[in-house]
Amino acid sequence: MPEAALAEPVAQQERISSLDVLRGFALLGILVMNIGDYALPGNFDYNPSILGPLSKLNLWLWAGRFILFEGKMRALFSMLFGAGVILLTSRLEKRGDAAISGDIFARRNMWLTLFGVLHGYFLWWGDILYFYGMTALLFLYPCRKLKAKTLLSAGIAVVLLTAGYRVVRLEQRGHLAERAAAAAKLQSAGQSLTDEQKQDLKAWQTVVRNTHPDRQELDKEIAEMRGGYGSVFQHNAPLVFSEQSAGFYRFGFCDSLGMMLIGMGLLQLGFLSGQLASRVYVWTALIGYAVGVPLGALSTWQVWRQNFEALVLVRWEFLPYDVQRVFVAMANASAVLLIVKSGGVKWATKLLAAVGQTALSNYLGTTVICVLLFNGYGLGLYGKLQFYQLFYVVGAVWIFNFVASSLWLRHFSFGPMEWVWRSLTYWKRQPMVRRAAVGVAAAAEAD
Repeated sequence: MPEAALAEPVAQQERISSLDVLRGFALLGILVMNIGDYALPGNFDYNPSILGPLSKLNLWLWAGRFILFEGKMRALFSMLFGAGVILLTSRLEKRGDAAISGDIFARRNMWLTLFGVLHGYFLWWGDILYFYGMTALLFLYPCRKLKAKTLLSAGIAVVLLTAGYRVVRLEQRGHLAERAAAAAKLQSAGQSLTDEQKQDLKAWQTVVRNTHPDRQELDKEIAEMRGGYGSVFQHNAPLVFSEQSAGFYRFGFCDSLGMMLIGMGLLQLGFLSGQLASRVYVWTALIGYAVGVPLGALSTWQVWRQNFEALVLVRWEFLPYDVQRVFVAMANASAVLLIVKSGGVKWATKLLAAVGQTALSNYLGTTVICVLLFNGYGLGLYGKLQFYQLFYVVGAVWIFNFVASSLWLRHFSFGPMEWVWRSLTYWKRQPMVRRAAVGVAAAAEAD
């Protein structure tokens, strides 16, 4: 058989429904976190008090969102991306395309990286596609045939490395705070400061300003985001440049890499495909929630009672961050897989699977919807809605995702962006219309 005929995307019958359901669940959960970045100024996610006193409703919503969603949905989505690496390469090898699997893998992730650059600069600074594409290109292909135990150990090691890096950052920031306090004391006493002391004081003021921006800075950001496209682009471009350069290479890639390796290992074990006994998922959910939820609750309480102070944020929100997000992500996945395995609420799992099967289209489509709602070249709602009102937007976007994905897949094999991605990956225009009818006709002729 010719090489081009073998090298083609996954067929509909080859899809693993549990992975699609999990992917849809994670993608919808990611919007719960991203909505604040789309709609609100400053570093609201980590300091919701920057916009003034919080009502009890907004405070409880913020805390619940952090405990159950922050980092957890992204962690699960990253695990599923890692699982997809094994599925892609193993299927190519089974079809006899082992010799070109590396080429296809590289093209797939190079295009994903480009999508991330375009998405970040021209639509929204909070892009994750660049991180996924670059992490895959740099690390994942050589890991595809490692044993599950090795992959899980490597993933956990990366998570612990990230936690260790956070400890170092806390120590550095603590020492900076002490030096800045000493410099401020000398300055208030009328003494001249050395260049080094001036630099420490300025650096610490920047740290504080990032977590506690003044009203003038917030008003400036709001004005820029409510301006035209050029104004929004100028505001976002430096953020994207920072995220996709220093943000990625200063251990930012570990956020994705650790979870991707864990996801590869979990697929090898049969966990993500729902092949294990139900008791495994029950115990994983119980242990995950028992560890992760109290730890997340403690973190939110500590930063709230200490007024979201810069050092407290690092100590309580970021030091336990990686541990609690892994536990809750695993618990969330287990809860969803138990529902899938039970065969209950099929209408809901079917909707989630449709969203998961068109995840790239929904991810980018959600960005388009949100920037048109909140940015100045759209409805200009940036900074105008209270926090609780953003959840109405989240619900509306979810409904759109459910309806659009389900209707689209009735007629087409791929989501629109999935079709573009696959056509570019295989360097061949992929058939868009579902092949069910063609397959039935061919079978009838064969009979």
